[in-house]
Amino acid sequence: MTRMTFARAINSGLRKSLENDPKVVLMGEDIGTLGGVFRVTDGLQKDFGTHRVVDTPLAESAIVGTAVGLAYRGYRPVVEIQFDGFIYPAFDQIVSQVAKMHYRTMGAVKMPITIRVPFGGGIGSPEHHSESPEAYFTHTSGLRVVTVSNPQDAYTMIQQAIRSDDPVLFFEPKRRYHDKGEVDEGLDLSNALPMGTARVVTEGTDVTLVAYGPLVKTARDAATAAADEGVSIEVIDLRSLAPVDYATVEASVRKTGRLVITHEAGQSGGVGAEVAASITERCFYHLEAAPVRVTGFDVPYPYSKVEMHHLPGLDRILDGVDRALGRPNSLSGLEG
Repeated sequence: MTRMTFARAINSGLRKSLENDPKVVLMGEDIGTLGGVFRVTDGLQKDFGTHRVVDTPLAESAIVGTAVGLAYRGYRPVVEIQFDGFIYPAFDQIVSQVAKMHYRTMGAVKMPITIRVPFGGGIGSPEHHSESPEAYFTHTSGLRVVTVSNPQDAYTMIQQAIRSDDPVLFFEPKRRYHDKGEVDEGLDLSNALPMGTARVVTEGTDVTLVAYGPLVKTARDAATAAADEGVSIEVIDLRSLAPVDYATVEASVRKTGRLVITHEAGQSGGVGAEVAASITERCFYHLEAAPVRVTGFDVPYPYSKVEMHHLPGLDRILDGVDRALGRPNSLSGLEG
């Protein structure tokens, strides 16, 4: 086991993929000489050459379009979108080409493209640099959408994504890049948790709290804080947003009878809405209260001085737990 940062774990996973498969090619803005704006790809161009780690022009549509051509020729391109808000120029390529090509060709062409997207807030940057666009892509059939919350999953799941014959949107919570954790670099991927499977990270009995990406750590902190008041929270790291592992969430909700979902993205049309609706359909007679969403607000991402009021934090998540339990909360102020 090696203790490393989240960013270094992704770097190590990319390195492993480059070593194991000569068809893996990395492309993106400033990922080579500079090593990426977050230094996630630092040292890879030096070790694997400019033909394997390619600095591209500032043109996201062209980057993803080139990846489509490479996938056609049997390569496994890994492209980096420098910031979440820069993905929109590539939206047409991702939705109209990447997601549709396998279906359009009746299975004759595979699109083993991994699109790395640093996403989310908490780094003091304004709009285009702190957004959470994942729901746009979970709505698109033909795409896998995953997000990681810890260094071990970062190391393992980037390799699983690259090995997948399906196109994968790989969302990386940028405010967690410097978080450290233990990573087993010798882990056989065949023994790792499958990429599409959720994980119960904290067991509990009173409330199910579903989170993903940057908020898994906050959710675990909420479970610790709630335990001091005698409330047992079961925290689930969703990991895969498309498809969602509903079996794991459903089993938890059948046990606890209550569901809270949290994410940084705005509430309307978010992943939380889909999880709430789907679990209500599956667990209606097991629910003791309506599902609760604790999310970002439906406004453009705010300036850095107020962003921590926009992002769900410990207090807002615990308030959502209180709502699910019928305890005094910010909406009612009364017992439910």
